[in-house]
Amino acid sequence: MHAAVVTSFDQPPRYLDHPDPVAHGRDEMVVDVLAAALHPRVRSQADGSHYTSTDQLPLVPGIDAVVRDPQGRIRYTVLDDTTLGSLADRTVIETDRSVVLTGRVDPVQVAAAMNPVMSSWVALRRRIDFHRRQRVLILGATGNAGRMAVQVAKRFGAGQVIAAGRDRDRLAPLPALGADLTCTFDELARSGDVDVVIDYVWGEPAARAMVDVLTARADRAAPLTWIQVGSVSGPTAAIPSAALRSARLQIVGSGIGAVPGRDFVKELPRMAAAVADGAFDVRARAVPLAQVERTWTATAGAPDRIVFVP
Repeated sequence: MHAAVVTSFDQPPRYLDHPDPVAHGRDEMVVDVLAAALHPRVRSQADGSHYTSTDQLPLVPGIDAVVRDPQGRIRYTVLDDTTLGSLADRTVIETDRSVVLTGRVDPVQVAAAMNPVMSSWVALRRRIDFHRRQRVLILGATGNAGRMAVQVAKRFGAGQVIAAGRDRDRLAPLPALGADLTCTFDELARSGDVDVVIDYVWGEPAARAMVDVLTARADRAAPLTWIQVGSVSGPTAAIPSAALRSARLQIVGSGIGAVPGRDFVKELPRMAAAVADGAFDVRARAVPLAQVERTWTATAGAPDRIVFVP
């Protein structure tokens, strides 16, 4: 078979021949990959920068996919940490880490949507005690996951969703997806009285945003939960100590480790059903897996989620 193979962490994957996968465990099966998306998490997996990296090479990246099992059923699956990911003609999955998709399914749309939907869905469902009518600020709302977070928060009954980003033009479409208010990072004083922040940015912009939001709060004793999900602006943020002392602020992370794997799996059926039913606006572009090397570098930061199809 063919796969996207990483042989060096400082080079993009190459389309190479690769040994056929073999299922070993009782709950494992070999499946045909129909569509596998190029998420930021896949990029960090392939360059060895993700905090779960084991530095083991060669590596076939890919953390999820839409696949066809030996019985012909279409499944969405998430993969455990493995050197045989989903950017391949075939891979090995664990049955209990997948969900069968019923009805008419667009594999490319599902593959593109599930991971970015999952980031905010799991954060609100499994990381905090989120209530209907709470006010939510999405920091980094113009990215793929941020756009989905706007829609997820509305789906879960948020009373107000504020979408924040750097680019005013990219903020413009978000009210149609459910954002009640949009603002640039320089206008965050308008969002001081939110209950929850979903942060895809981190780094210096998040540290500055945290101070701006806290300073603008009418009641600093009102609880504010800051959920750290992504770090597109850097892995560290210099949070002033006064930010933690002067307000009722709680900072939590949502990701692998902070949320048990079983909790991700429990949410898969409802997420997959919502995505397959067209509940979310999905921006996806299918690309043949054979073009992985040139696509990898040419599409970094692209607004559409790249989905590789064998």
